[in-house]
Order: sequence, then structure tokens, then C-alpha cells
Amino acid sequence: MQGRILIVAGSDSGGGAGIQADIKAVTALNGFAMTAITALTAQNTQGVFGVHEVPPEFVAEQIRVVMEDIGADVVKTGMLGSVAIINAVADALETFASELPWVIDPVMVAKGGHPLLAEDAAEALKERLVSRAAVITPNLPEAEVLTGRKVKAVADMEAAASALLQTGAKAVLLKGGHLEGDTVVDLLATAAGIERFESPRIHTLHTHGTGCTLASAIACGLAQGMSVRDTVIRARGYVLEAIRTAPGFGHGHGPLNHAHPLIK
Repeated sequence: MQGRILIVAGSDSGGGAGIQADIKAVTALNGFAMTAITALTAQNTQGVFGVHEVPPEFVAEQIRVVMEDIGADVVKTGMLGSVAIINAVADALETFASELPWVIDPVMVAKGGHPLLAEDAAEALKERLVSRAAVITPNLPEAEVLTGRKVKAVADMEAAASALLQTGAKAVLLKGGHLEGDTVVDLLATAAGIERFESPRIHTLHTHGTGCTLASAIACGLAQGMSVRDTVIRARGYVLEAIRTAPGFGHGHGPLNHAHPLIK
């Protein structure tokens, strides 16, 4: 039950988010991770201190050579950074992975507040990738940018999730962790309706990379033949336990324990 996942995203030198989190999550769930790296970051638990963007044509080349040789069952995107990168990735995916499910995590801002998507790139992201996605996994600030509406309560989440479906995405997992309260509410919206998932909030600083991890876990499940609903349920459980057992590294927003399913 392996499944091949091509991950198109940025690198996190601190190992907690980005490509590093993606590979760890997919491996822990018995998938096979491949990568097309869009940017290098100088980053730790306290923030992002520098970003070095990979040339768009080289990002596309990474996608091409992987797809022509190994192939993939699902594509997952994370940090893309700029309009040029988004267009290069979209062109490459349309050429080499048009029939595959795309899991699009619309990464816009790092945990510490550093912007990871250019201000002029959100519309390109929506038009070129979100509209073609099998699943998108925005948090609330990202949903606000993509929909142009404020999301301050669960009722707002339902309206935003419905609006995001109208972009063309087949499923929306809208993550509610930015709302206050002791319960975290996520919404899964599909053509069949909106389903609500709740879990107790784990009060901790160690949540760096949760979005990357969740989206890659979802992509892994799809690659292994799971339904969207079933892979969302498994991915949420995996991330919750990874937060609960986080190792406590660093002096800021620390990483998760991605390896917990492998530890007996």
C-alpha cells in the first residue's frame, strides 16, 4: 500500500515544515515521496531568515524528470512563492500529471509570520492550481485571501468552504485552528455537502509544519487508494498525535513528531 507522491514545495532548513515535513509524513504513512524543490529557506523554530528561490525552469525540470521515469499517483504542492513558479509548476503538471489528483496546500505565510507567497501571486494560484485540485487545504487566513471574505467564526467557515468549492476544487478541507477556543473545528466540503470534524485543542507552541504535514498525509492516503473522507480522517489523527508527542526542539514554534507511527 505504498503510493507515489510528488511533492512540489520549499525546503525548511530546520526540518519542521516544507519538503522535510512532507517526506517524513509520507514515509511514516508508508508512501514513497519524491520532490521538486521550489525554494531554499534559512529557517528554524524562531522564524524564516532568508529565502532563495529556485529558477522556475529548474522546478519544472525536476517535475519532468521524475514523472518521465518514476511517475506518481498524486501530486502535492506547498510553498510556491511567485507567479513565475506557479505558472511553471502548473504548466509542468498539465503536461506530465494532468490526470492525477492534485492536493494543493495554498501556503502563504510561515508560522512566524514571514510571507512565503508574493502579494500578486494569490490569483495565479487560484486560477492555475486551486481550480484543478482534488483537495485544497487552506487555513483561515489563506481562505480569506482566496475568497475575499472574512472568516471569524464556524459559520463564516461554512460560507468560505462553499465559496472555495466554486473555484473548481473538488474538495476543500478548511482548517479552523486560527479560531479561538478549546475545540478545533475543521470542515470538509465536497459536492455532497459539508462535514465537520472536531478535536480538543492541544495547547502547545510545537505546531510548526502542521499544514504541510496534514496536506502530505492526505496526499499519501489518496495515492494509496483511500477516499477523500477516509484520508482526511487518518491524516487528522496522524497530525494530532504528532503534535501531542512533539519532541520540544528549538526555542520557538517547534516541530512535530512525524515518526510516531513507526515507534513501537
